[in-house]
Amino acid sequence: MSRVAAIDCGTNSIRLLIADISDGNFKEIIREMEVVRLGQGVDVNKAFHPDAIARTLSAVEKYARQIKDNNVEKIRFCATSASRDATNRDIFINGVRDILGVEVEVIPGEEEAALSFAGATKELSQSDAPFLVVDIGGGSTEFVIGSTKVESAKSVNIGCVRMSERHLTQQPPTSAQLHAAISDIDQAIAIAAKDVPITTAKTLVAVAGTATTIAAAALELESYDRYAIHLARISAEKVFQVAAKLQSLNRDEIAKLGYMHPGRVDVITAGALVLSRVLAATGASEFVASESDILDGMAWKLAGE
Repeated sequence: MSRVAAIDCGTNSIRLLIADISDGNFKEIIREMEVVRLGQGVDVNKAFHPDAIARTLSAVEKYARQIKDNNVEKIRFCATSASRDATNRDIFINGVRDILGVEVEVIPGEEEAALSFAGATKELSQSDAPFLVVDIGGGSTEFVIGSTKVESAKSVNIGCVRMSERHLTQQPPTSAQLHAAISDIDQAIAIAAKDVPITTAKTLVAVAGTATTIAAAALELESYDRYAIHLARISAEKVFQVAAKLQSLNRDEIAKLGYMHPGRVDVITAGALVLSRVLAATGASEFVASESDILDGMAWKLAGE
């Protein structure tokens, strides 16, 4: 048995998974998430803000204590979109090394996509293949298609934080802001579609916090329930309705939604818009919401399975 720890540090959040893995069996010990907004301002400034680094390293210190207390054997720390874009990433990388004693892997978008695919499809039936896994993050969105393994993948810069900072700078957004965001998103999806045949999958699987939060809204949950959300099938019509509703609400109204994490309040409208445009572009009638994603893929790989 291997006890492993995987840390995924994205543009909006940092997450920890500690799990025991042996002979194809997966036992979750700890799964945590903190919204640290490491990518604050990176789309414009191409550098990490000192406050964002401080918030993120504080979370890493907390995770380091949990890793030590749980006698973890192997650790992997992956950083994604914001870290790929930031010119001062070494300050962050050195800070993590000092705290955890491991090297941060700033992974390319295609590797991020492959790890998300591995995590998201591990427990799905091959009768539902091929799968298109869509990972809507803070800075980027990954598209990856395959059945038992990745056949093609593409990462494009249309994450919920990036779209919020670039276009949807007020809540509710103006029609002009929405029009500009849709144009940006659709262009990026078209770029992804040149490498990934996004209309050919039998099942669309959407992972990460944007997709699972939209699933919570579609399911009309009073509070966030990952067990109710995991593997729920959400119709495209429901996604379009949720996206439109979010576009009509102000920030306080979104914050009062029982399933809404405080760290997603200001970016969920953009995230829902990305997901709705993905569904429109693929022609999919529904998506499967998965709570298993890049973290799970990292953990399986660490354990050699």
